[in-house]
Amino acid sequence: MAVMLRNVSRLLYDSFYTISNSIFYSLYGIEPRVAVVVNGQCNNFDLNNAPSTVPEDIFKTDILWAVPKSRRTIEKRLKRKFGDPFYKPKTLQLQTNIRICDTCGHYHEDKVLCPHCYAKIKKETEDIQAAIQAELGLSPVDKSVVVLYQGDREEYPADHWKGKRIVEMKKPRPAWFSKNLLQKSVESISSSSPANSDVKPTDLG
Repeated sequence: MAVMLRNVSRLLYDSFYTISNSIFYSLYGIEPRVAVVVNGQCNNFDLNNAPSTVPEDIFKTDILWAVPKSRRTIEKRLKRKFGDPFYKPKTLQLQTNIRICDTCGHYHEDKVLCPHCYAKIKKETEDIQAAIQAELGLSPVDKSVVVLYQGDREEYPADHWKGKRIVEMKKPRPAWFSKNLLQKSVESISSSSPANSDVKPTDLG
């Protein structure tokens, strides 16, 4: 550290000496000198005769910045930059796990949900949540909540919707959104039927 500071000081001194000498000597015929003021006293300072060792007081009063003791090897620098080819390469690699979505035809990685289809489902889910919140508000939910799109109400008789809280979406149902996705996994046929058997929802494809 001390050697680096001394070299920088010599470089600055030589540059300043060359510029000032060319200016002052050509104008006034005098040669400038560098002086250092210490405790109000002006002393001439000569970098050529500066001590080569660092005084011990510098470790008590000044800040010494940490520097590496040895240079990092070229192997480590290349491994940090490009990675290890046998462990984790950082360069561009040929991906062989790309698949085509059967629904929308977009490309996506294998064993990962299609981002395009997931974005559509997420947007539709947010719209349904906003419609339910606008319809029900903070009132307690004491009945089954059914989400209907345009044209869904006419497919069943009026008695089918009794005892249910209906939330209507002011748009047609998306083609990929099955009508029975919002049904329960097991639904009773009729509460008054003697044989109250349970059936699973149909038309899920």
